[in-house]
Amino acid sequence: MKKRLVISIFILLFLTTITSKQTIKVAKFDLKEIYIENNSLLNADDIKKQLISIYGKNLIFLKNIEIEKKLMKNSFIEGFNIKKKYPNTLKIKIFEKKPIAILIKNKKKYYLSEKIDLIEFNNFQNFKNLPYVIGNENEFKIFYYNLKKVDFPLGLVNKFVLYDSKRWDIETINKNTIKLPSENYLESLENYLKFRNQIESKKYKLFDYRINNQLILK
Repeated sequence: MKKRLVISIFILLFLTTITSKQTIKVAKFDLKEIYIENNSLLNADDIKKQLISIYGKNLIFLKNIEIEKKLMKNSFIEGFNIKKKYPNTLKIKIFEKKPIAILIKNKKKYYLSEKIDLIEFNNFQNFKNLPYVIGNENEFKIFYYNLKKVDFPLGLVNKFVLYDSKRWDIETINKNTIKLPSENYLESLENYLKFRNQIESKKYKLFDYRINNQLILK
């Protein structure tokens, strides 16, 4: 019991200072430094600007939810880890979203993540050759997951185009156009992948699957 009392008194003396006015204040663990790690696309200084309002706050009482609200305003951030380094430092490990396409929506560009989240567009050189999506993200999400089911090589695609009839065209980097039907298009995609090398060798540019059980080549 006496031992606990001594420890409690020591902690109290360590965390507080007594002024001449007999007021008790929590010892200064004010945030002075923020280190950003694991960011490859986002600028560390830009992230710190998002967090400017938490500088000077006491690390002991600073809650992760307060940091999360500020960080997640950046659409490029998938998640993060926070470490408090006493007395006055915060380390934040950033996990960025990976763009897989560029969506054109209402004449504005967005990146699309692997989960088909909208990401604010920025002219990153790493992603300048991503395929374009002309349509909407909700329809493309369904289409994208179906493409993955048949292992369609996205690296071959230059553009995805959605029509009012809910039908997709795929334009390849080799200037080929695959016209898909509005329904049961997985069979068409599998057929194209199976015979792609043979039919492309004949220099066809149009692969039209819109009529059921038919392939029109031009």
